Amino acid sequence: MSKIFVTSDTHFGHNKDFIYEPRGFKSIQEHDETIIENWNKVITAYDEVYHLGDIMLGDNEYGMKCLKRLNGHIHIVVGNHDTDSRVKLYRSSWNVVEIDKAIDLKYGGYHFHLTHYPTLTANHDDYKPMKRKVLNLCGHLHTGDPFYDWPLGMIYHVELDAHKCYPVEIESIIYDFYHPER
Repeated sequence: MSKIFVTSDTHFGHNKDFIYEPRGFKSIQEHDETIIENWNKVITAYDEVYHLGDIMLGDNEYGMKCLKRLNGHIHIVVGNHDTDSRVKLYRSSWNVVEIDKAIDLKYGGYHFHLTHYPTLTANHDDYKPMKRKVLNLCGHLHTGDPFYDWPLGMIYHVELDAHKCYPVEIESIIYDFYHPER
C-alpha cells in the first residue's frame, strides 16, 4: 500500500554553507547524497510525495540528476527558487506528476493546504475538531521546529531541517498535531 510523504527545501546543488552546515554536512555533495539516500530509504516507487518547493539551486543539470534519482510520484509546490525554467525542467522528469503554486490535499478526513511559504489558513478555532480545520503544511524558513509558526495558526513546517533531513509521512504529521510537545 502506498503512503503519502511531505517535504521541502532539498536545495540540491545549493553550494552555500548556510544551507548544508546547519543540517550537519561538510559539503553540498555530502548533503545531496545523504538527502537522496534518506528519501529513498523511506519512500518507495509507489508512494506519493508532496515537495513544497526549492528543489534545487545552481546547476540545473546537476539538480535534475538529483531529482530523477528520487523514488515516488512527486507533486511539486513551486518555491521561491523554482524559476519558470526550472519548472519546465521538472515537468520533464519521469517522477513528477503535478506542479502548482499551492495544493489542497484531503487525507483521512483532514484538509491540508500545501504551500511553500507559511500561510495562515485558520486560527486555532479551539471549539472545532481537528478534522474541521484547514491545516497549512509549508517550508521555506529552514526552521528546526515544525511548530515554529504554530502560535499564529494551524501551520506546520515540513522542511528537511525540521525532520532530521527526511521527508515526513502524513500519518506522523497528524500524530504531531495531537502531540505537539514531541
